[in-house]
Amino acid sequence: MRTVSGSDAQAAAAEAIAIAEKQLRALRYRVERYDDKRGFSVSAERGYARETGNLLFHLALVGVLISVGVGGSFAYTGQRVVVQGTSFVNTLLDYSSMNRGRFVSDDALAPYRMTLDSFDVTYQPFEQGSPSSGLAGDFSANVTVSEPGQKPHDASVRVNHPLGIAGDRVYLLGNGYAPTITVKNAKGEVVYHDSVPFLPQNNSTMMSIGIVKVTDGLPQQLGLQGFFYPTAAPLTTGALTSVYPALINPTLTLNVYAGDLGIDDGTPRSVYVLDTAGMTQLTGGKTGVKPIELAPGETTALPNGMGTITFENEAPQGAKDYAQSVKRYVSLQIHHDPSEQWVLVFAALAVLGLVLALFVPRRRMWVKAAVVDGAVHLEYAGLARGEDPTLAAAVNDLRDGHARLLDAAGTTAAAEDASVPEPVEGTRPGAAGASTRSATGYEPDDSGKPRK
Repeated sequence: MRTVSGSDAQAAAAEAIAIAEKQLRALRYRVERYDDKRGFSVSAERGYARETGNLLFHLALVGVLISVGVGGSFAYTGQRVVVQGTSFVNTLLDYSSMNRGRFVSDDALAPYRMTLDSFDVTYQPFEQGSPSSGLAGDFSANVTVSEPGQKPHDASVRVNHPLGIAGDRVYLLGNGYAPTITVKNAKGEVVYHDSVPFLPQNNSTMMSIGIVKVTDGLPQQLGLQGFFYPTAAPLTTGALTSVYPALINPTLTLNVYAGDLGIDDGTPRSVYVLDTAGMTQLTGGKTGVKPIELAPGETTALPNGMGTITFENEAPQGAKDYAQSVKRYVSLQIHHDPSEQWVLVFAALAVLGLVLALFVPRRRMWVKAAVVDGAVHLEYAGLARGEDPTLAAAVNDLRDGHARLLDAAGTTAAAEDASVPEPVEGTRPGAAGASTRSATGYEPDDSGKPRK
């Protein structure tokens, strides 16, 4: 209750509501005046951003689904193993495997070439019994990239740091050793020479297994099942194992099989699998003949006088250790997806919409002024759509701020015996959530007008 400074209580009540209207506008409410013969009132509402955020969130989810669906038809993912010193050309024929969308044509791949110059890796020092011994630190595949119309440039591919080339993203998936093996026939003619990727069986020691297939140039086709040990050490059984992943004592052992490799009928065969069904084992296993055992640079004879096999030493001339004696290889994944940017945009919009929908309160506020016995009687009310634990505090702040503005205007003054009722929580039938109303017994109706 506030007393009127002048004689016109109706004008003072109207002025009080006009001040409340300005106050609510300053608080970024949308306001509407409702004046009639019973008094003056202003209704205010804010929080439309909550509904906007809800709509934005759902539209953005639809955008993500459309982007993924449409973009997948123009995306491709391929894998390629690249040995140190060799190159990968971005053509369909040069991929080891390829998955592409239905609209990716044969000539859709961007032309470029990537040469693996070196592979850098650091290992934890060897300590007997230490669980961290031999653990790898950072990996870096150092490459030279050549694109049409541009000068070749150096780049690197690291774990969690893909390389971007012509819209493609190149990821480092794995690495290993690729021993270089040369096979000559009995006449001394080279019938096989290649750096063969061996698959690691233990990342902490890099003990690896590989397959060599010699298809021509010998009396029979040969299949060599190889075991590579970067740092070879004997077990109590006499077998070899690797105790460290770096090249300290590299050793290659080979079990030799002779016969039919099963490739002459045109059936595709994995280069990492040796089908021994039509072959005879000549060394290792139960043959009673020891497997071929070679260190880098060594040569030995093949069984039955078929020729010789050499484990080439790739270290530079004058090297004093085996650190560079065996080539490395990397397993790369090349991914192209033109929808990535759109997915990112829609995902960011979805997060923004979710934040607005969760944290922007949707509420209504009312201020009513009526003349009672020559004094201005003020009422305040608030209504929230959904849970809003700060609604009561907002009504109190509105009331206290309005009182300060009225005191500054000087048209009314707080009555000496006026008590300030605290807002109480109540449930409004049909409303979505709880409403806060003043203790005077007034509550807004659906049109925004206060009612008893």
